[in-house]
Amino acid sequence: MPRDATETRIRLISEAERLFAEQGIWRVRVQDIVAAAGQKNSSALSYHFGSRSDVLNAILREHGEPIDQDRGEVWASLDDDRTPALIEALIQPLTRRLATTSGRCYLRIVAQLSAEFSRWDFDPTHVPVNLNAILRLLRDRASVDDKAQRDERVLGMIQLMTASLAERARRTEAGHPLATHDDVYAANLVDMLTGIIEATSRTAAATP
Repeated sequence: MPRDATETRIRLISEAERLFAEQGIWRVRVQDIVAAAGQKNSSALSYHFGSRSDVLNAILREHGEPIDQDRGEVWASLDDDRTPALIEALIQPLTRRLATTSGRCYLRIVAQLSAEFSRWDFDPTHVPVNLNAILRLLRDRASVDDKAQRDERVLGMIQLMTASLAERARRTEAGHPLATHDDVYAANLVDMLTGIIEATSRTAAATP
């Protein structure tokens, strides 16, 4: 790809990432991305990506693949199969993304896709390998016997994780004060997510 075409593609994906994070995936129009990237040709995005959904998928791949590789490395280094260690491996690569503007945009974008989270086990081909493996292990050890309830535990954990990271990313990007240091925040998030998986079932506790 010629250099100017590569630079155009980079500008388009960068502006799409920013706009999706700030304004919302479903509110941003193709022409908004093209204009923000300084392109006069209205078909620039279609030429480089195909559609708005395609540029969104490109953003998710650009971040998701290295994040999952990072996740696998963290998981291997911890050498611990307890729930907090699994969750540490799950979130550490994500909390690291809070350090950059692009990473913060990614976290804010992912949180907007919550309607898709419940599909992680139905369509594993679209879920990164290490993420899928950790979620399955966490579901297996959720402290409820019913599979549907275990699925709900994992879904609730994902929803809390992504919403919390997105809000911290938003506050950081806006320059708002943060209540806790990054290390304290990450440790507290691990504790909260562990609680979702390991909390005693009230239904089981009520059974004579």
